[in-house]
Amino acid sequence: MKPKFQILLVLLMVMTRALSQIEAGTSVQITIMGVPLEEKGKIDAMYPVSDTGMVNLPHIGLMRAAGLAPEALAAAIQNAYKAAEIYNSPTIQVVSTTGGGGVKDELVVVGGQVRRPGPVKFNNNLTIYQAIQNAGGPTEFGSMRRVTLFRAGKPKTYDVTDPEFMKLQVYPDDTIDVPQKDWLGR
Repeated sequence: MKPKFQILLVLLMVMTRALSQIEAGTSVQITIMGVPLEEKGKIDAMYPVSDTGMVNLPHIGLMRAAGLAPEALAAAIQNAYKAAEIYNSPTIQVVSTTGGGGVKDELVVVGGQVRRPGPVKFNNNLTIYQAIQNAGGPTEFGSMRRVTLFRAGKPKTYDVTDPEFMKLQVYPDDTIDVPQKDWLGR
């Protein structure tokens, strides 16, 4: 091989490996095989990768994910479950949202009188209050008393200052609108 071609090949391999690494702030889909069906249901899920680069897995807790290739994380998870004697022969598959080949992030759109209107990453147990806070919270003109949630095109208005409605679960593709306060400041 010619030296220029060798250098190009090495650069291509390095770039491919860098693109396939898991990044903090993304998510990974983890699937387990070789375990009882009820255990499979506990493990198979989309896991957020924290800003510190960790994923929190059932039975084994926090594991470093950021900077690893999906295959390396899968091997580390398999080894951790075996070492903890939780599963004898698990087979783990990891798919990362990093780069173009992963799973598409699920989103909730928050608009109106919030500091950063636009899409917010969805995660399990995301509440309407948390979604608004993830969009920077309401502006000084935003009313949390008349927040509209659009689900499947149907609007419903909630008083998000009420603790009951602060805990209202949102789902992917929901849209939240924080309106401007009325003349009473509500």
